[in-house]
Amino acid sequence: MSNPEPASSTADVCIIGAGCAGLVTAKALLARGIAFEVFEKGSDLGGMWRYQNDNGVSSAYRSLHIDTSRKSLGYPDFPIPESMPDFLSHEQVLQYFEAYADHFKLRPHIRFRQEVTRVAPAGDGRWNVTLKSGETRNYRAVLVANGHLWAPRMASFPGQFDGGQMHSHHYRTAAPFEGKNILVIGIGNSAVDIAVDLARQAKSVLLSTRRGAWVMPKYIMGIPTDRWGAFISRTFWLPTPWTRRIMGRLIYLAVGNQERLGVPKPANPIWREHACVSQDLLPYVGHGWIRVKPNVKELRGNEVLFDDGSSAPVDTIIHATGYRTIFPFIDPGVFEVRDNEVSLYRRMVCVEQPGLHFMGLVQPIGPTIPLVEIQGRWIAALLAGDMKLPDAATMRAEIAHHRSTLQSRYVNSARYTLEVDFREHSRELLRDLAAASRRAP
Repeated sequence: MSNPEPASSTADVCIIGAGCAGLVTAKALLARGIAFEVFEKGSDLGGMWRYQNDNGVSSAYRSLHIDTSRKSLGYPDFPIPESMPDFLSHEQVLQYFEAYADHFKLRPHIRFRQEVTRVAPAGDGRWNVTLKSGETRNYRAVLVANGHLWAPRMASFPGQFDGGQMHSHHYRTAAPFEGKNILVIGIGNSAVDIAVDLARQAKSVLLSTRRGAWVMPKYIMGIPTDRWGAFISRTFWLPTPWTRRIMGRLIYLAVGNQERLGVPKPANPIWREHACVSQDLLPYVGHGWIRVKPNVKELRGNEVLFDDGSSAPVDTIIHATGYRTIFPFIDPGVFEVRDNEVSLYRRMVCVEQPGLHFMGLVQPIGPTIPLVEIQGRWIAALLAGDMKLPDAATMRAEIAHHRSTLQSRYVNSARYTLEVDFREHSRELLRDLAAASRRAP
């Protein structure tokens, strides 16, 4: 795809990244008549959903399918076609994003092959954005939408390992691991997907987990599981923790006692932890294609010793251990995620740096795409002047309240740094938008 000319040389808002959040934010600004431009490091849009993206930061593997079902997934004003399956592949998600961008005529506003190397205050309330080419542009606002699943976080274990190690971020296919003994660290969705993908080609596959996980099938009685959750919540007006409690009972009826197969349940109830969404894990464990192990105790050359005293030969360790939330183009003195805490009002606004905003920097209980669509409309209303931010003290109090809620509700882990409840977060944003609409002349 050729690089179109920028839509306007007078754009005063910059969006960094043309993935899920960047596209919907661009659409919201366009609808408001706000002059903007998007900088995308790669040669085309789609972010992590473009398999082998030449931007170098996509973590998509060939077998990747999204874990949110089609009816819950799409942008509200651009439904996913009924002809697509319940759970889209990365190719189909990308097709959907491309159709969205073309329908709303977003491509002319995107400058492809333009890597942002520095975002810094200009000193007059505006922002300077420097590109790898050396060009610097000045804006009244910068919207960071470059994603948060691209900077791998590796686990560390005592001892020495003589085999290969890699992060799941770099995994693509099972072919290089044919006939080998593989250990996957972690039991999140990527870890389980990769373990299943490997199971039919590798000599053996081990899945190591410290805490276990609640395993949630993609279907219950032929209906996508997330549709059951939405139905229960909507019908009975239940808060998310209660909905998840009920879902836990339905899941037990659907798959039985996962511990019987050797998949440990976490010590915490299902509403305090992310569930692992997989239709395949339990059957694969039941067939012996995947063996679940506790945490690694020590690396011993070509073997790995586990906390239960067992050991096994391992050729390659794949760390599916999550990601660091970093922004290499922003000086840490301007903004950084410290001690796994993201200090943003409404999960978007940097209180200390007016004009610096972050889009899609959330890990929701519920669908991501509809949530960032609301975020896009919210930030567009703010930049259009239809909505005013509260004073700094009020915003800091809101951040503190959110942080306290995270600590009381979820497990104390880096995995939950960006956690939000879809229903709660969307309700807050929609309430703000409604208030702004009432104030508008």
